[in-house]
Amino acid sequence: MKATQEEGVSPMETQPVKRRISVIGIGAGNPEYMTVQAINALNRAQVVFLPNKGADKAGLLHLRHEICDRYMDGEACRFVEFDIPERSKAGAYKTDVKEWRAKVRQIYERLLRDELAEDDVGAFLVWGDPSLYDGTLGILDRIHATGAFDLNVDVIPGISSVSALAARHKVALNRIGESLTIMTGRQLAAGFPDTGGNVVVMLDTQKGLQEIDGDIHIRWGAYVGSPDEILVEGKLRDVRDEIERLREVSRETHGWVMDTYVLSPDGGSTGD
Repeated sequence: MKATQEEGVSPMETQPVKRRISVIGIGAGNPEYMTVQAINALNRAQVVFLPNKGADKAGLLHLRHEICDRYMDGEACRFVEFDIPERSKAGAYKTDVKEWRAKVRQIYERLLRDELAEDDVGAFLVWGDPSLYDGTLGILDRIHATGAFDLNVDVIPGISSVSALAARHKVALNRIGESLTIMTGRQLAAGFPDTGGNVVVMLDTQKGLQEIDGDIHIRWGAYVGSPDEILVEGKLRDVRDEIERLREVSRETHGWVMDTYVLSPDGGSTGD
């Protein structure tokens, strides 16, 4: 039987799918955090991919639409919404994240293959900064590494929740001659780092604040930069219960909470 063209081509000889992607940092919740570079990149896109994380986090999808409505000049762009699966929390953390990213990678591959033409530019709008605590770049790297896709990726930095929090509390994060540590609440629960400098904690889902010394000074914020912004500052022993209360109220009200905080080990000094 004569082989068809598809049957006669080995997988190694198959040409990878060429796609151009902009990964755009949209800031930490305020549409005015969009940089000029981000706005220009958004207006060069023919397709904008918008993640839908369900009814509880509908506000995140709404914000992305609001940004597009505010800053995009023309109507030639097409919007493609896609569902993001919920990450399992049943097993080991790294295993759960690895399995979740594999599922998201399959979704991205479908979007790139079926929703974007070779001559078009697609855009992913990433909360905060794509290079800080986000998996989009890692997932795209993995797709490119498979050889099935030849991706030309442009990364546009954004105003992260860390930068926004420091600005709203009117402090500098660095201190002379000392380290600045950025970590997760999961890591904090294992112990406060012995670095001497300020510690920034992102997405504390493990209630790491319950495990550390109450003499530490905290600058905490949720929904920073948005109309729902909440800021708290003080000795941890004095404000810990209030922060936990605000977290619970926020989850009940909005269905989700994104908070970040800075811990200073010597009474709140941030500049020296």
